Amino acid sequence: MAAEFSRPGSLYGAIDLGARKQALEAQARREAAGPGGAGAGAGASSTVLEVTSATFNDDVVERSLTVPVIVEATVRRAEQVQQFSNIMEKLAAEAGGAWVLARVDVEADPQLAQALRMRAVPTVYLAFQGQLMPLFEGPLPEAQLRQALAQVFEQLGIELSAPEETAEAEPPADPDLLAAEAAMDQGDLDAAAAAYQRLLARSPANEAARIGLAGVGLLRRTQHLDEADVLRRAATDTADVDLQLQAADLEMMNGKVDEAFDRLIGVVRRTREGDRDRVRVHLLGLFDALPADDPSVSRARRALASALF
Repeated sequence: MAAEFSRPGSLYGAIDLGARKQALEAQARREAAGPGGAGAGAGASSTVLEVTSATFNDDVVERSLTVPVIVEATVRRAEQVQQFSNIMEKLAAEAGGAWVLARVDVEADPQLAQALRMRAVPTVYLAFQGQLMPLFEGPLPEAQLRQALAQVFEQLGIELSAPEETAEAEPPADPDLLAAEAAMDQGDLDAAAAAYQRLLARSPANEAARIGLAGVGLLRRTQHLDEADVLRRAATDTADVDLQLQAADLEMMNGKVDEAFDRLIGVVRRTREGDRDRVRVHLLGLFDALPADDPSVSRARRALASALF
């Protein structure tokens, strides 16, 4: 069943436990691969091409003359399709350059979404020999996705290597983490917070629980805000600390992490005593919504220290 487009501000738009970290890792892999990309030569690792309407012809149509291109048209911020996107990246990496994955953020590029005549998110297409054709809609499970792609490439006469067996099975997920994620899916923020808190009580260093609990806080603080109104007023009334905190929360929810951090660091520079400490504590809480090694967090921590001292 195809995923439905949802409005920002619902659980659909909340910060995912690992999506940002995975995206940063994917970016690092792309940078390490260099400008040649997946088709640069024998043994080159597969990369994800981030495609826009301006680059679609070169990155998809022209590239498909030499290597098949699988086009994933999706919404990057959407939690319910991020797992599917991660699986797509994994399969592209396993292919070892036999095909290239091109990703289109249809929310950021509605012109291209219209040109693709999409009906659902995600929609997957095949570009081959300069021709683009739809394959399927909806976030398929990994086994079904493997089968679908295998059938496509079998028809093209391309043999894909089987994935290597992992040496050890992954440990089972913590039951409280599973309970928290299930509660988030149902929109039960109280139950999700309680599950994350139980996990942190047993394992204070658990990053997934820390990020999840911070995400629950963000949802609680923003779910009843009028985003357009808050951001409009915050742009003109920079002295209203409460308004600036709300604006930063909304920016975080929309994935504008650096903008949110810079906003609050600016408030720290402009305020003194009680308000300054309140903003500092709020900013530290936003840091908790991301992995500790996220580069935006590291940069903002340095900027905060400079603003304070």
